[in-house]
Amino acid sequence: MKQMIYKVFDTIFFIFLFIACSPVNENLIDGSHIESNPSYAEGILLQGYKGLIDNYQTSAEATDDAVNNQIQNGLRKMATGELTARNNPLSRWDKYKQIFYLNKFLNIVEKITWKEDPELQELYVRRLTGEALALRALLHFYILQAHAGYDDSGILMGVPYYKEFIDYDGDFNLPRCTFEETVNKIEEDFNAAYELLPYIYSNNPSDIPDKDKHYDTDAYLTVNGAVFNQRIQGQIVRALQARLHLMAASPAFLNSKEQYKLAAQYAVQLCEKVNYTLAPDGIEFYNADDDRNNLEILWRNSISQQSWFEQNQFPYSLNGSGHLNPSQNLVDAFYKADGYPISENSGINYDPQNPYINRDPRLATYILYNGGKIGDKIITINENSNDGVDKVIEKSTRTGYYLKKSLRPDVVIPQSGNPVSKDHFGVYLRYTELFLILAESLNEIGGPDYKGEGSSKSARDIIRLIRARALKLTVDSYLDNISGDGEMRNLIRNERRLELCFEGFRFWDLRRYKAALNETVRGIVNDGTTYRIIDVEKRAMEGDKYYYMPLPYNEVIKFSALTQNVGW
Repeated sequence: MKQMIYKVFDTIFFIFLFIACSPVNENLIDGSHIESNPSYAEGILLQGYKGLIDNYQTSAEATDDAVNNQIQNGLRKMATGELTARNNPLSRWDKYKQIFYLNKFLNIVEKITWKEDPELQELYVRRLTGEALALRALLHFYILQAHAGYDDSGILMGVPYYKEFIDYDGDFNLPRCTFEETVNKIEEDFNAAYELLPYIYSNNPSDIPDKDKHYDTDAYLTVNGAVFNQRIQGQIVRALQARLHLMAASPAFLNSKEQYKLAAQYAVQLCEKVNYTLAPDGIEFYNADDDRNNLEILWRNSISQQSWFEQNQFPYSLNGSGHLNPSQNLVDAFYKADGYPISENSGINYDPQNPYINRDPRLATYILYNGGKIGDKIITINENSNDGVDKVIEKSTRTGYYLKKSLRPDVVIPQSGNPVSKDHFGVYLRYTELFLILAESLNEIGGPDYKGEGSSKSARDIIRLIRARALKLTVDSYLDNISGDGEMRNLIRNERRLELCFEGFRFWDLRRYKAALNETVRGIVNDGTTYRIIDVEKRAMEGDKYYYMPLPYNEVIKFSALTQNVGW
C-alpha cells in the first residue's frame, strides 16, 4: 500500500483528466496551488468517483451463472482453482488509492474559496464534504465485501479504515478493524454524509429538506440543483446503507436480525417514496437512448458512445468475441411462463427438446439461445454453426449460450472498419435491487407475510410486484402456495439471481449466503434436431475459506499489523 500512496501526489497532478486541459506544467503544481484552484481541488474529489463499480463490471464467470471463453481470463482461472493471495482478480485493495484522494480533499475542502458569497461558500463546503464522506464509506464497503473474513484467531475481521490522509513517509501500518467495527465506521461516514447532502438534487424549492430551509432558496438550488443529479446524494446514501446492512446481516457474517432490520429500515424509505411502483420497462434499462431517464435507475454514471462491450460479448456471427457464456444452471433457474420452476408440475409442461417454449420472458431478454433474437437478428447456435459450442476457440460459446443483457442490439461491429457505437452508461443502483433487499430483510425478520420496519408491504407482496412485471401474471399460484421463511428465502434468492444476473451480484451473494461454490457449470449442445446437456467447467472452490477472499500477499508481508484470512 505504501508504494501506492507514494504515487498519490504525483497522480494528483494529472487532474486534467477531469477538467479542461491547461498549459500549466502539472509537475510544478504544489499543495498551495491546489488550495487556490477550485477546479484542481474538485478534481481530487472526482478521483473518488473513479472507484465506483457499475453493472458492466460483472463477476458472473466465477459463479454457477457463466463461464468465460478466454483461456487466460482471470475469473476463469480463479473459478478453476487458481485463486491465491498473490492472484486475485476480484481484489479491491486498490480502492484505498481513491480513499486517500478523498481524505486529502477533506483536509482542504474548507480552505478552498468555492464562491465569494459566504452562504454559497458554506453550501459548497457542506455538499462537497458530504460527497467525499459518502464515497469514502462506499469504497471501504467495496474493500470489506471483498476482504472480510476470519483470521487465525477465529475473529471475524474487517479491513483497515483510513480517515486521514497519510503523507508518503507516514505510518501506513494500520491493523484491521473487526468486521462489526468496520460496518459501524462505514455507517458513521454514511450518516455524516446524509446530514450534509440534499436528499435529491433538484431545481424545485419543495425538495429542499426541512433542515436546510434556512438557506436562501436561490443559493441552495444553485449548489444542489438538478445539474448534479448523477453525483451522490441523500437517497443514494440510504440505498447504500441498505446494501451494507444486508451484507452484514447475512449468514457468512453477523447472521443478525438487527442488521436485517437496519437494511429494511433504509430500503423502505426509498420503496415507500415511490409507493412501491416498479418501472414497467425496468427489466431492460440499458438498450435504448431513452433509458438514460428510465425510472428504474436510481444512480448511474455519465453517458458515452462506445461499442467495446458488444465487441466482447456479441456472438461470432455478429463479429463479436462471445466472452461471457451463460450457463445451463442459470437457464434452468428461469421459470415456466406460469411462474412455476421447470422441475414442478403445473398447467404448463416443460419439454427438454423445446426448452425455450413457454418460459419466463426474462430468459429471452437476458440470454441469447438457439433461435433467439438480438435486435432483428436470429442467432443459430448448433453444431453446424460457427456460433456453436467451441466452434471457434475464444470466439464461440462454451455453453451454448451468449450474453444478451446490458447489450445495445443496435451496435454494429463490422468485419473491417469502425464499429457503429451507441450511448452507454453504467448503473450503480436501481430500484429492483432495493425491492429485493427489503423483501429479503422482511422475510428474515418475520417470514413471508411480515409487515414491519415501516413497510406497508410484506416480502410476499414485494415479490408479487417483481414477478407480475416479469411474468405478466394476474394470478401467481406458485407464490401463493409458498409457506414459511425457508421457502420464501429460496424464492427471493432465485428472483434476485434472475433480476440482477450479470450485474456483479451473484459472486458476492453466494458467499454471503454460504451457498455451494463448487457447482459444475453445465451447458447445452444441439445437433440441429436434439438438445443434450453437457458439463462445461468443474469448479474448484470448495471449503469455508472461499467464502472470504484473501488480503493481498504483498500487503500482509509488508505490514506487520495486518492479519490474513484463515486458509490463505
